[in-house]
Amino acid sequence: MRVAVIGAGVIGLSSALCIQEQFQSLLPSLQLEIYADHFTPNTTSDGAAGLWQPYVSDRGNLQETLWNKETFDHLLGQLHSPAAKEMGLFLISGYNLFREPPPDPSWKNIVLGFRHLTPKELELFPGYSHGWFNTALMLEGRSYLPWLTNRLTQRGVKFFHKKVESFQELFSQGVDVVLNCSGMRSGELQPDPELQPGRGQIIRVLAPWVKHFIITHDLKSGIYNSPYVIPGSEFTVLGGVYQHGNWSEENSAKDHKSIWDSCCQLLPALQKAKIVGEWSGLRPARPSVRLERESIRLGNRQAEVIHNYGHGGFGLTIHWGCAMAAARLFGTILQEKQQLGTPPGPRL
Repeated sequence: MRVAVIGAGVIGLSSALCIQEQFQSLLPSLQLEIYADHFTPNTTSDGAAGLWQPYVSDRGNLQETLWNKETFDHLLGQLHSPAAKEMGLFLISGYNLFREPPPDPSWKNIVLGFRHLTPKELELFPGYSHGWFNTALMLEGRSYLPWLTNRLTQRGVKFFHKKVESFQELFSQGVDVVLNCSGMRSGELQPDPELQPGRGQIIRVLAPWVKHFIITHDLKSGIYNSPYVIPGSEFTVLGGVYQHGNWSEENSAKDHKSIWDSCCQLLPALQKAKIVGEWSGLRPARPSVRLERESIRLGNRQAEVIHNYGHGGFGLTIHWGCAMAAARLFGTILQEKQQLGTPPGPRL
């Protein structure tokens, strides 16, 4: 049985790994293929800082909160494994800062040690009157994507550097199931007016004295439109841009100045930091993640697509929960095709 995954960011690679791990032994004929026009280190997932943190408001979407939790718990279980360093996985603590009182986030009981800031702590950040402190996880895409790629390669998954123009293109070559994990490109494969770019830009600096993440929030200007500082294993990421509907992947001098000035105001010592890189990319923004199965009629046969895209700026935060859900959908398709025979497949 041939399964093709479109997209080699964190969503595509993790969905492929989940399906491979759960079904290869049950279905020896399973052949997984990954098609993409961008591979690590040139995906949106590679550019992300990698902090596990959902949006402050979950928009009331309990399903996404559950997928976030499943991802955090999965990663926490990997933290003390020998693979953690290679995965780019480690603990990190830090601050979320507000100028007005926010409701507590849906994820306060998922992270470790969530608490409100004391008045003395808030004195460290003039202009901010409310805040939280917690410990979360870093999962650096530029390490994690090569790790996933190696795991898949070792398991016999084939990679094709190719831009897929349509689902039909793959089905006509004998593919049985397609996983659409193409992020911002999903709208080209099937029109989706709800999918819009959320452009981001970051500056990478050397600032080894920064030990905690600091994310500021402006509830009026929306998510990611105020400064944030996230220290990683090698460099610190400075950000603060979210431009809905902007398709430009070019670095903007105006945005650079805005990010630099606002982050230096937040942490004046950053003025001494050496700039080592800059990056901009498009978050695949959508009112909610699209994770569902679609049956497509092709002549006299029925073709199956599993859509898994629209993760905005939290792909690394939600990826494993979504990968497990995609694998469950794949299991349902297999049962319908009766390729697992009896008894039916595992409860996933």
